[in-house]
Amino acid sequence: MRKEILEAEMKLHHDTGQSLADYLGIARSTFSQKLNESGTEFTKKEITMISVRYHLNPEKIVLIFFSPEVSKLDTSDTDSDLSGGPEA
Repeated sequence: MRKEILEAEMKLHHDTGQSLADYLGIARSTFSQKLNESGTEFTKKEITMISVRYHLNPEKIVLIFFSPEVSKLDTSDTDSDLSGGPEA
């Protein structure tokens, strides 16, 4: 999940975690766990409700909810790690 994109949409629409949690009918703590991926994931119904609230197109929905976040470590140059050491 790309939490930073969802948070940007929330700010654009003047929403807080509490206001979006209220809209979704869930506790603020539950919303926070879902946002931080430390609990259950957003349900299909919740994703649909968020997409309607923020007028998200299908591409943005996929980007936010179904794209893994790539860490900087995953994109760093790791050729030396893959080679098994200096060439003989």
